[in-house]
Amino acid sequence: MLQHLAIRDFVIVDRLELDFAAGFGALTGETGAGKSILVDALAFVLGERADAGLIRSGCERAEVSAEFAAAGIAGAVAWLQEQALDGDDGLILRRTVDAGGRSRAWINGSPATVQQLREISEWLVDIHGQHAHQSLLRSEAQRNLLDAHAGLAGAAAEVGQAWRGWREAQSLLDAAANGAEALQRERDELAWQVQEIEGLADGEPFSATGWDALNAEHRRLGYAAGLIEGVQFALAQLADGDAAAEAQVDRVAARLDGLAGYDPALAEVAQLVQSAQAELAEAVSALRRYADRAELDPGRLAEVERRIEAVLACARKLRVAPEALPERLAEARARLAELGESSDMAALAARVAAARQDYERLAGKLSAARGKAAKKLSEEVSRIMQQLALAGGRFEAALLPVAGGAAYGLEQVEFRVSGLAGGEARPLAKVVSGGELSRISLAIQVVTSRAAAVPTLIFDEVDVGIGGGVAEVVGRLLGELGRDRQVLCVTHLPQVAARAAWQWQVAKEKDVAGSRVTSRVTPLDAGGRVEEIARMLGGVEITPITRQHAQEMLAAE
Repeated sequence: MLQHLAIRDFVIVDRLELDFAAGFGALTGETGAGKSILVDALAFVLGERADAGLIRSGCERAEVSAEFAAAGIAGAVAWLQEQALDGDDGLILRRTVDAGGRSRAWINGSPATVQQLREISEWLVDIHGQHAHQSLLRSEAQRNLLDAHAGLAGAAAEVGQAWRGWREAQSLLDAAANGAEALQRERDELAWQVQEIEGLADGEPFSATGWDALNAEHRRLGYAAGLIEGVQFALAQLADGDAAAEAQVDRVAARLDGLAGYDPALAEVAQLVQSAQAELAEAVSALRRYADRAELDPGRLAEVERRIEAVLACARKLRVAPEALPERLAEARARLAELGESSDMAALAARVAAARQDYERLAGKLSAARGKAAKKLSEEVSRIMQQLALAGGRFEAALLPVAGGAAYGLEQVEFRVSGLAGGEARPLAKVVSGGELSRISLAIQVVTSRAAAVPTLIFDEVDVGIGGGVAEVVGRLLGELGRDRQVLCVTHLPQVAARAAWQWQVAKEKDVAGSRVTSRVTPLDAGGRVEEIARMLGGVEITPITRQHAQEMLAAE
């Protein structure tokens, strides 16, 4: 549920903070007072497109933050945890836009992307704009609405993925049939690359690690004589010469050990010399072992040099670094395998058939589910239409077959209406009366909103073109929605506002100089609601009769 909305320098709003209640609330005021700006501000913080035009005149940036109680929304909680954006106290969204049109966003105090705002908003708020019926005239919007209402969005996505898999397989088959010669040239080139690199193996797979080890061995073999001479020199100096260090240290250790018996102060020094004596002996032992193994091996040196030259020559041919040859080998093998599959026309045709079968299976299941959902939606919208002065009218969510199928399935969705101007069912786009279209749109929105999972529903002047007893029905329907959901309706109809559990009044006010206009929102108490409903009923002049009428409307069950 939406709990708090803070707006700063947004369009004609300078500073505004609103605390929202549960149930059905109405937002009223004179035309142009800025009622819809609050909805626009909420849409902005939920990820709608932003530009510098949203900033109040003379200001550097606009800022909107919204706080939600999201603890009971399992999907939102899971999403926040997955994105590592969960917080301890509810959910806070914040967004700014500066004079350069740059937008920044935060979720629970952590930087976020606009796409993340849009993703989390799907769990929080459903906004129905005053021109929602215009989008409902598009076939794509009708299909998406039916799928979302029936919980089939996931199944539709699977069908789309299967469609793409089928088309990709078909494209590969077509390419194999039309470009066999080009494919063969590519196969020959790749086979040559694989043969060249595999020829470097010399009994073991060639790898970047092997290349490093080969260079290390070459350095060792190339300096073998110097290594042997250096080790022999070290042994002569440490152990084998007449003045060898090992013998001298032994004599020093024995002398200090004897002196320590006369003066204990030398005992510690004697111990240090003895430790050096042990380490020196260990070093001499290691040098003797190395000397026993070390030998000149011109043959092995020549072999290593031959291998290094072969690797370098291959790398030059393929225009890659020597250490990149293993990666090039893996890429060539993978591409050869892919081309090998594409060259087998029978196997590729079988792959196309399997992909098509998978698509038709998934699309068939989607069609069956859509059929049930379309029937139920048709019945529910038709029932509400009777309450909206559309007696005799019938709504139908028709499913029109698409030859060969499409990414969205085996049928297109078309909303139709019958029983209004003639008995024949006609597409919603051809309903003549704008008032009828608004009422039908409202009926669709009420039905689909009842099934929506989001806790907050916002209707922005969806009652345009409606009046009289129909308006009372609209107010009652929104009030029923408000029993289970938080509902906010921007309205100019007193019959709708009177059904709300709480009401805010939006008005314009000028500064002292009269040069700037800002929008002000006032929560109305019982007396304030009477005055506002009376204004909506009677216009500028409010009489006792209009006040009495307003009181009666507010008191009606």
